[in-house]
Amino acid sequence: MNDTHKAKLIAHINRKEWWHVPPNDPRAYDKRGKFYASSFREGEFWGRPSDTPEHASIQNPVVGDEPSVQTALFGKPAKYPGDHSPHLLKWRWKLDALMKKAALAKGYDAIVIVTAPAFKKYRVEGKIPRSIELNVLNPGA
Repeated sequence: MNDTHKAKLIAHINRKEWWHVPPNDPRAYDKRGKFYASSFREGEFWGRPSDTPEHASIQNPVVGDEPSVQTALFGKPAKYPGDHSPHLLKWRWKLDALMKKAALAKGYDAIVIVTAPAFKKYRVEGKIPRSIELNVLNPGA
């Protein structure tokens, strides 16, 4: 990945307003990090976003589409249980916790996930994706 592209993405993330859906579990941030969506509408997938957007501050994110981020963290993508698995949400929360732990161990402070086509354009052209899922691993640190 081009260092100039990464610096441009980090600057974009740090100046952008982000939407956050507060979790039900008060320990969620410690377990999985703090997740942000690019837009209020994208945040609504997980519930009701806060009325006021927030700013994030990151310096060294792992960036990619879901499989490439998992490969960077674990050596290979995690096995997906399927859309109709009765334990899909628990699986996702456990995976997020494992991703946070692995990312911190590798010196990352955030996880940036984009779609596969957007990641390809970012890698090749440096084009900043419009839709980004941001996970700040140690919010408030």
